[in-house]
Amino acid sequence: MRHLKTGRKLGRNSTHRKAMWRNMTTSLIEHERIKTTDEKAKELRRYVEKMITLAKKARAFGDGSTDRGIAAKQVHLRRQALAFVRDAEVVKKLFTELAERFAERPGGYTRIIKIGQRRGDAARMSFIELLGEDETVGGAKKKATKKKSKAKAKPKAKAKPEADVAEAPVEEAPVEEAPVEEAPVEEAPVEEAPVEEAPAEEKADDGEKAE
Repeated sequence: MRHLKTGRKLGRNSTHRKAMWRNMTTSLIEHERIKTTDEKAKELRRYVEKMITLAKKARAFGDGSTDRGIAAKQVHLRRQALAFVRDAEVVKKLFTELAERFAERPGGYTRIIKIGQRRGDAARMSFIELLGEDETVGGAKKKATKKKSKAKAKPKAKAKPEADVAEAPVEEAPVEEAPVEEAPVEEAPVEEAPVEEAPAEEKADDGEKAE
């Protein structure tokens, strides 16, 4: 059972691993970006962030020029960093530039970018880098303000009763009636009945009788 044995062995003994982490931590703080395998990058992140935390603690104490107790604590933190980081100039950069850059950031000072496999042994490779100045405080502050604004949001106004709402009159559009065409009525031709004339003799007889 591997109880209390955290971390990756990486096929090295303890002294070799410690020397490797010291060298890689120094290189990352100095150059702020290095190329290595995925497994080494994930393990290196732990050591680099511990060094940045030491620098932030020293900065949080304030100015040690007036208080000897604060100055002693800051020197102790610097010596702890020097026991791991191999270069004094890199420690100076860590306690001045990087401590100020990450002063308001609560952890997460590095980024790992995967770049594919290495030619030859097909090992998975990555870039590990420190975050820039414009990537430190912005994201965390924006999220906090969004949460506060949601909590302080005013309740929506209640809808007015239906009786108070006056309905606007609806205008009906005039309907145009299509003209109706009348079908032409055909008149039937009227046939005139022939008039028969009485013979002239009968008319004369009628005249005599009248006399």
